[in-house]
This record gives sequence, structure tokens and C-alpha cells, in this order.
Amino acid sequence: MSEDSPTPSSPGDDPSGGEVPRLHSVGPDTYGNWRAIYLDNVERVYRIMYAHVGNRADAEDLTSEVFQAALKPLRVSASIGEVRAYLLATARTVLAAHWRRHYGLEVTSIDTEKERAHMDEPEPHSDASARVRALLDQLSDRYAEILRLRFLESCTIKEAARAMHISVGNAKVLQHRALQRAAAIHEGAS
Repeated sequence: MSEDSPTPSSPGDDPSGGEVPRLHSVGPDTYGNWRAIYLDNVERVYRIMYAHVGNRADAEDLTSEVFQAALKPLRVSASIGEVRAYLLATARTVLAAHWRRHYGLEVTSIDTEKERAHMDEPEPHSDASARVRALLDQLSDRYAEILRLRFLESCTIKEAARAMHISVGNAKVLQHRALQRAAAIHEGAS
């Protein structure tokens, strides 16, 4: 090879200077990509966090912290069991930091065996979505729409008002009345 000829590039180098994604094998016991890891484990991690902090907002924040902390060090090529074990260990660390920040507590415990069993269990079957649909079907269109926007699509009150072409004040009143009506229907069904 002469000095004028370009040096051969390594398989992962892009001639334009960027990194070309490398292929990796995906077995039946591994995830295909980070998105698959997230989608398969987010609910599990959330349930663990919710069980320990008891409120939705903190559980969501802590779940997010777990995945952010695991993003760089976690190998996509790791087995499903290794990924879940790593996420559980990361959850323990994130929860300990949360308790230390908010309550001045230095220790926390997650029963690793119990939580690992929950991580491996299939999702329990729930008829909640069918019950919600049945309840919404019994409401007027406007009541059903405000509840769907606010609670199923997680819209803010402003976003829901904009989508329904009403004022924010009207949306608040509508939501309040819709919740009262839904509660009355639910109590009547019980």
C-alpha cells in the first residue's frame, strides 16, 4: 500500500466521520434494542417504585431516574435476566438516594428476591380498560370527552380545553361534573 492511499477504515467507522451502528445478534433471551428493554420493564420498575413511595408522581420520577441511570452502563446484548437484575439494583440505588434527599434516611431496603419475582411475573390480567369504556359509554359525549382527555390521554386542563374548544374555567367545571356523574354511575352499579 502506498503512502498516498487512504488507510482502511475499521468496520464501525463511517467515512463521513460518524459512527455506524454495529449489528449484534439477538437471541430469544435478549432484547433487540433499548426501546424493547424500556417497554418490557417500565411497568415493572414503576410498580416497585410505587410500592415503596406510595404516590404516582414520585414513582414516575423515580422510574425515569432508574432508566436514565441505566442507559449508558446497561448492555443491550445482556440477557433478559441480567437486564432485570441490573434495573432492580439501579432501582434500589435510586430509591436510597430519594429517601436520603427527602427524609434524611441513609438506608433503604428492597427485598431483592421478592422484587425479582415480581419482575419475572407476567402482568396480571385486568378488566379495568373494559370497565372504563363501559363507564364512559354511559356518560354524555362532553363528559366522556373531558375525562378521556384528562385521564386517559394525560392532557393538562389547558390542553383538554383547547381540544374541546372551550375555556379553561369551563373545562374545570365540566371535569368536576363529569367526575360526579361517573361516581354516581359507579355507585349505582355497585
